[in-house]
Amino acid sequence: MANVSPDLGVIFDWDGVIIDSSHHHELSWERLAAEERRTLPEGHFKLGFGKKNEWIIPELLGWTRDSGDVRRLSLRKEALYREIVAERGLEVLPGGREFLARLAEGRVPFCVGSSTHRENIATILDVLGLASVFTAMVTAEDVTQGKPHPDVFLRAAEKISRAPASCVVFEDAFAGIEAARAGGMKVVGVATTHPAEALRGRVDRVVHRLDELTVADLHKLVAR
Repeated sequence: MANVSPDLGVIFDWDGVIIDSSHHHELSWERLAAEERRTLPEGHFKLGFGKKNEWIIPELLGWTRDSGDVRRLSLRKEALYREIVAERGLEVLPGGREFLARLAEGRVPFCVGSSTHRENIATILDVLGLASVFTAMVTAEDVTQGKPHPDVFLRAAEKISRAPASCVVFEDAFAGIEAARAGGMKVVGVATTHPAEALRGRVDRVVHRLDELTVADLHKLVAR
């Protein structure tokens, strides 16, 4: 098949794609606000979804612009998140394990490209028994500019030795979709955070579950 790329690579956003811990994150912001006796603006969670804490705290919440305070608040928020995960547990989204097995069988390299902190992902991978599956990741600590800047995805493509044009990004958040587009990659929108109708027109394909797609489908996407 002349149009099939032998250099296919896959990059996954984390939350809302492999797992769904959006409620855990929202609750961690609420607990942090209560601890700090601060207020959260209406709709803050969806507006900040997929973006780095280092942008959310000063720009969206307007809590502080002091770099030391931003870092302290960011680290505390993530510690609260991990506490909530331990309390409530997490599962891989339906179809996720099956799709990862397809990629492994097809020898397609893949990487996490996320605004989430590395410790959060590493902790959850251990809990889910996926630490040996996801051997490559780019996280909040690895880039200075978060989504919608393409840095996280470009670094992820480098990690798996693939050109951006040969990569398919799986994303649920608008900021991540913008980042993947800016990086010159194909995008599959996962209808978890937003309904399918809101994703269409922004992405190359919309799915509700990862295992709706085959490796052949991904080859066709990058060959367009």
